[in-house]
Amino acid sequence: MIVYPNAKINLGLNVVARRADGYHDIETIFYPVPLQDALEITPLSPETKDASTSRHHFRQAGTPLDCSPEDNLVLRAIALLEKDFQLPPLDIYLYKHIPAGAGLGGGSADAAFAMRLVNEKFRLGLSDEDMRKRLAALGADCPFFLLGKPAFATGIGDQLTPIDLDLKGWHLVLVKPDIHVSTADAYAAVTPQEPLLPLHVIIRRPVSEWQSLMHNDFEQSVFLKFPEIAAIKDRLLDLGATYAAMSGSGSCVYGLFTNPILHIEEKFPDSFVRQREL
Repeated sequence: MIVYPNAKINLGLNVVARRADGYHDIETIFYPVPLQDALEITPLSPETKDASTSRHHFRQAGTPLDCSPEDNLVLRAIALLEKDFQLPPLDIYLYKHIPAGAGLGGGSADAAFAMRLVNEKFRLGLSDEDMRKRLAALGADCPFFLLGKPAFATGIGDQLTPIDLDLKGWHLVLVKPDIHVSTADAYAAVTPQEPLLPLHVIIRRPVSEWQSLMHNDFEQSVFLKFPEIAAIKDRLLDLGATYAAMSGSGSCVYGLFTNPILHIEEKFPDSFVRQREL
């Protein structure tokens, strides 16, 4: 069985308070977008098992990942299930298309889709709430990928309220430079504060008003350290984006356009660039 974990973008991101546990309370809108990985999980065949030195046989292709297989969130999600369930040795194939370190949630999506796939394939009987509780240990945005529809996220990003938001017909351009932004450093450089206007109010306004109303609190410090990322946002706006912003803590920047942009890859030759109709 093959599933296709999808990416997300953040529509606005406000860091509202620092918590006693060292984390931060935020508010953001998670919006699913049609940029996908591919994940296949099947029982391990005897032939493959003989050639494997570990219990599960994990293969990854596509965009390279800067982590060991043991640290991949797919295997970590399966390991969480194995604390309570006896699973057979698995053959796991992950094709990465969503770039890592982009603020697009690719690793979190892989983990959520892997857990749901194993739950269904081996009839573990876990509810969505059961899986959400387990996935929260891997990342605050992991539970969102079980929901699969736009959500207003609060807490550390794990408290989700589905919202009625449809960007169908808009053209999304994603641009990710070859830059890694440390999430910890991004949070450390932000001064938490309550927003003047909550995001769930702003998104009721026309998209044409979002640029002046909806902000990502990480942009100020990230753009200061990496002016190349700021230049991408400016370029998207120059190309006619109705709204452009950094997703999460970066480094991917996206733009929403009313029409497709021809030869968009040529305009950002040193970056990962994808265009999708929402």
